[in-house]
Amino acid sequence: MRLISFIMLILLMAGCASTKNTSVKNKQLNGTWLPIKQEIGGKAFPAAVYQNQKLVIKDSTYTVVAESVDKGIVKFNGNKMDIYGKEGVNVGKHFTAIYKLENDELTICYNLAGNAYPEAFETTGKMTFFLSVFKKERK
Repeated sequence: MRLISFIMLILLMAGCASTKNTSVKNKQLNGTWLPIKQEIGGKAFPAAVYQNQKLVIKDSTYTVVAESVDKGIVKFNGNKMDIYGKEGVNVGKHFTAIYKLENDELTICYNLAGNAYPEAFETTGKMTFFLSVFKKERK
């Protein structure tokens, strides 16, 4: 359960942008995101694991609700993210990630070791890589 909370925290993101172009894109990430697929190290999680989770992004802050609540800061640079845990089980941790927004789906591939950015949206054979695909919650 703690691993899932840790992973969901990672799913966090929000944006503080370094360029106008990135800033506009990051505003599109604001809102509540619901996971529709998750995997780590090439192994998919069953939907029951993440069905009650959510990621909330507001500018450069994120909140992940899973078994616990994690909060922090996300910094964007192009399609890369640096995620900093400020509250919850990931306080003091730094994660690196890449992301893409296509067809109303937000895909994030995290390196939980935080020592390098993933080069692709692939986790097979990489035990510290976590992938999550989200759909935006519609009100």
